[in-house]
Amino acid sequence: MRKIVVRLLRILALLLGVLVLSFLSGCWNWFVESQVFFPDKSIVQTPADFGLGFDDIWFDSSDGVRLHGWLVSASPPSRLLLFCHGNAGNISHRLDNVRLLQQRGISVFIFDYRGYGRSNGRISEKGFYLDSEAAYQVARKWAEGNKAKLIVFGRSLGGIAATHLGATQDCDGLILESTFTNMGAMAGAHYPLPFAERLFKHRLNAVGEIAQVSAPILFFHGDDDRIVPIRLGRQLYEAAPNPKEFVTLPGAGHNDTYFVGGKEYFDKLVAFLDKL
Repeated sequence: MRKIVVRLLRILALLLGVLVLSFLSGCWNWFVESQVFFPDKSIVQTPADFGLGFDDIWFDSSDGVRLHGWLVSASPPSRLLLFCHGNAGNISHRLDNVRLLQQRGISVFIFDYRGYGRSNGRISEKGFYLDSEAAYQVARKWAEGNKAKLIVFGRSLGGIAATHLGATQDCDGLILESTFTNMGAMAGAHYPLPFAERLFKHRLNAVGEIAQVSAPILFFHGDDDRIVPIRLGRQLYEAAPNPKEFVTLPGAGHNDTYFVGGKEYFDKLVAFLDKL
């Protein structure tokens, strides 16, 4: 009888340990992700405010979360840019950029991750990838229906999602702007603690996937970026396969790349698309 009791106590202790570890893991993930993702639910403007025709697109992630995006088409609809935005705000804060792309004959599908804008759910690293994959399927269907080239574009944190798509899905081109290697490198850059980089190097890990990209890659990075140091962008570039090109934007910071880069920035982007 005593042996049975001891055995039951061991099983209960094991189950309790698993529950505690799961709880602590969930709390840790929540803390980490709360320091990375800064969603905003408020839609401050729509493409109509910029004189752009658009389609409201509603779609579902593979785990059933309802997501939202805008498709702004250009004429002719020969190329579609799947726009993966950064960690703060929502799609309504990127419309000036979308307008400038559409003016250059580039159709754009921009979407919100779960918890951002009109998309349902709560953002997480796993959901970040699932939502990007779901948006890719919408973009792929539109591109095939219009016989258009599909280019995946990611700015800042969105470049992590874009790299994931480029490594796991077919696309005609990949553009990464102000993107870093992995979360560990970013932690090391901003919090110079001896364990920070090692602890987080497997989170949001673009450098671990970029070798699997088979499409041409264009990199943009400002040399005055105080959020993502340009050295991290160059390290990601060095790990990428050919064909690839790295464009330094003199005087540009993290959030003003296309504004500071101006005509030369867009000329370089369009020239890249023209080669695909």
